[in-house]
Amino acid sequence: MSVRRRFLHPVWLLISLPGYIGWRLLPDLDFGFAGTLVGLVSLTAACAIIPISVGLRDVPDRALADRVAWIGFTAMGFLSSLFVVVVLRDLFLLGAHLTLSAARATALATPSARWALGLPLGSTIVGLGIARRPRLVEVEIRLPGLPEALHGFSIAQISDLHVGPTIKRGFVERIVDRVNRLQADLVAITGDLVDGKVADLAPHTAPLAGLASRHGTFFVTGNHEYYSGAPAWTAELRRLGLTVLENRHVLLDHDGASLLLAGVTDFSAHHFDAAQRSDPAAAMRGAPAHPGPRILLAHQPSSAAAAAEAGFDVQISGHTHGGQFWPWNLLIRYFQPFTQGLNRLQNLQVYVSRGTGYWGPPNRFLVPAEITRIRLVAA
Repeated sequence: MSVRRRFLHPVWLLISLPGYIGWRLLPDLDFGFAGTLVGLVSLTAACAIIPISVGLRDVPDRALADRVAWIGFTAMGFLSSLFVVVVLRDLFLLGAHLTLSAARATALATPSARWALGLPLGSTIVGLGIARRPRLVEVEIRLPGLPEALHGFSIAQISDLHVGPTIKRGFVERIVDRVNRLQADLVAITGDLVDGKVADLAPHTAPLAGLASRHGTFFVTGNHEYYSGAPAWTAELRRLGLTVLENRHVLLDHDGASLLLAGVTDFSAHHFDAAQRSDPAAAMRGAPAHPGPRILLAHQPSSAAAAAEAGFDVQISGHTHGGQFWPWNLLIRYFQPFTQGLNRLQNLQVYVSRGTGYWGPPNRFLVPAEITRIRLVAA
């Protein structure tokens, strides 16, 4: 086993994470010996249930597996926030010891420990409520030379729904109902729709067949479709009446005006199947010289450079979740070219959704989920 894999081994993490948090936090909370012991056991149990919840995905009792997943994923979100806060507290106390008297610095230990525990606990509870109620986000994309017939053309975007252990049919039905009320000209689902196999999740994705819009519903794969069996899922979504765009385009006629809508496979698809390599240029191939606005559906914002080179005007993406919840929303910008909202790369405008669902922890603290209505308007 390599040094890196040995360091990241789950057993090592189960020992080190609660050990570090307990060592740095519990003594300053003045719980006494018994309270400190209970706190350490609770931290260890919270760490242990995370891999257990993942390991139960294939057990026959799906209801049990889903209940454990709720606990495990909630613990994952809480512990990840707690770990970051404890590290920040250590840096704060180090600064206090370097700049203040010993007595004043020591006096900060207990109140800072209470804040370090309370803040992640509160954010986990509030974040759960936010995660289950996506907001409607209205976006205008201004395009020069937009035909009058396309002024106000609307696209309802769903992204990163992550139907799986904690997102089920009821949640999907509510999303479909809200999207249909928008009466959009088309619906775009920009990947990471599922976390699981077709056999397990088909009843929960079935409501997507009820999505209604003038030009239909279009889907592109995200990286999680490849984790879950992309060929089976694209076949299932086609069965539901969705149009799957895999490195190709369609031309839409809207009141006599033309619009090119293209879609690419996920940016990382070639790691799973070399024939599925994401290719915006291929998606444009065969298009007429003047197709009207050229819009690309691409799960990852990382497709933007190739999309700009291929000549697209707009790219609609997801993937980042905007960091999903604090404090990771502060770090995501170091890993993605665009993290959320409307951005520009040369002549390409890139809209990145924060996602409609969530992955793993049911937590959206400070980063609310969204259903997006994009309108094209003349610049």
